[in-house]
This record gives sequence, structure tokens and C-alpha cells, in this order.
Amino acid sequence: MPPLNTLRAFEAAARQESFAKAADELGVTPAAVSHQVKALEAWLGSSLFVRHAQGLHLTEAGRAALPAFSTAFDAMGLAVQELRIWAPRPQVSIAALPSIAQLWLAPCLPALRAALPALRPSIHALEEPPDFRREPFDLAIFLTRHAPGGSRAFKLCDDVIFPVCAPALARQLKTPADLSSQLLLWDTTWTGDWSLWFEAAGLKGPSIESGSEFSLYSMALQAAVDGAGV
Repeated sequence: MPPLNTLRAFEAAARQESFAKAADELGVTPAAVSHQVKALEAWLGSSLFVRHAQGLHLTEAGRAALPAFSTAFDAMGLAVQELRIWAPRPQVSIAALPSIAQLWLAPCLPALRAALPALRPSIHALEEPPDFRREPFDLAIFLTRHAPGGSRAFKLCDDVIFPVCAPALARQLKTPADLSSQLLLWDTTWTGDWSLWFEAAGLKGPSIESGSEFSLYSMALQAAVDGAGV
């Protein structure tokens, strides 16, 4: 058989139709994925992808092989999950959005450890829900409309969007229209939230392009706490 890493690289790249997305999933560089795929193509003596400026397309051979490889790696992932059950100390691995992990989940850990001293909780901040068939997580907490593959889900709460700011700034705001003179803050992942809120308020809000963008929700929130905007 060809090396397992070459098969993993092919399956991820074929499923994602992108070396870059496959690299993010596997925790390596896009160049490493490309190298592994080329090694597999050399072993096979045939191309698995058609590479062009717009991305990747599977060849007929690649399309034929992908379903069986995906099924095999899903089964392997579930087998690894079974192995984890036999770990000598109980551990729960939790995946969550960075904002949830940092602002809500982390402060809960002292109470969790006090209630269950033997438990070893670990928290991982991710932008997308994990695939439980592949990734070694026990729980995930995300804002999503659909449960990810291989999981059982229930709703903790609805998502409610509303503006927040420092108390000193809030005293200057009497109506929603007063926000037009304020610096708007937003998180890169949730660029549509301001337009959703202004639409619900029946207002044509200012363009967020004149505001400030943050790569992390917690940074945007801290800027609001510091009085930098809304």
C-alpha cells in the first residue's frame, strides 16, 4: 500500500476540492498536501486531480475512489474514538467557537473541576464545528442551524443580536438612529450582524466600512468595553 499520509491527503483534498482547505483540516501546509497527492499519483501512474486557477477538479479515477476512502477514514476515526474510552483518566475534549470558549466556557472550568475532580477537560477554539467521525472531540458548542455529521445535537438557546457599548457612551444614545454617529465595531465572522439588526429596527444604518473590524469576537467586545465604539 502507499503511505497512509498520502491517502489522507488525497481524501481530504478530494472531499474539500482544495489543497488549502485540506491543509487546514490536516494541520499541515498546502504544499505538503500537494506533495503527498503527487506522490500518490506517481505510485498510481495516473492523475487524480485536474489543477487550474479556479481550484481542483477530480479526474474520473479520483471520483471513483473518493467514496470508499471517505468511508474507510470515517470508520478509522470511530475506531480511534473507541480506543479513547479506555484511557486511564477520563478526559472530555470540547470544541467551541473562540468567543464561546474564551468568554463563556473558560470561566465555567473551576466549577466543573470542583464538581468532577478526576475529569480532565480540554477546550479547543475552532471556527467551524468538527466532524465527530474524524476529530477526537466529545462535545461541541457552536452557533449553527444543522448538526455536523456523526453527532447528536440539542439547542442550548437562541442567538439574540443587540448592540452593546460602555455605560458612558450609552448615555449619549437615545434612539437607534443615534448609532449613525457612532463608530461601529464588528467581528470578521459576523459581518452581517449590523445589517440584520438595522433591518429589524427599521433603519438604514451606516456602512460598517467606516467602523472597525476585529478578527476575534472577544477583541471587538473589549473595544466596546473600553469605550471605542458600539
